[in-house]
Amino acid sequence: MNHDRYDDGYVAEILKTVKTVAVLGASPNPVRPSYGVIGFLLSKGYHVIPVNPGQAGKKIQGQTVYAALSEVPEAVDMVDVFRSPEFMDEIMDDVLTLSTKPKVVWTQLGVRDDEAAARAEAAGIKVVQDRCPAIEYPRLLGHH
Repeated sequence: MNHDRYDDGYVAEILKTVKTVAVLGASPNPVRPSYGVIGFLLSKGYHVIPVNPGQAGKKIQGQTVYAALSEVPEAVDMVDVFRSPEFMDEIMDDVLTLSTKPKVVWTQLGVRDDEAAARAEAAGIKVVQDRCPAIEYPRLLGHH
């Protein structure tokens, strides 16, 4: 799939159908984008699971933090990545070894790795790269 642009319907469908979102690189710092996006997703009714090894066992926006995707005790629909692009390959390794794979891997603004994306797509996982759900949701589903 070409990740230079996305059909609005493709992105809207993802935002409408996913329920549980794991946020990789979740930060407890209110000035970090991940913190704000977690709050946004919670406000829209998503179940959000922060993942950050340095914060494991603590809470971010009231949600318990896990050290790794593999330690999250439930299946997640979407993995939202707030990590630098150089980590995408290893993140995709983690995603692809999960017993229940997410339906979607979403990477935040500035995060893009087309090879990692192709690996996910080969496994039947949808990918959105270099986008922010807190921007796309109001743009596409603002009336909801």
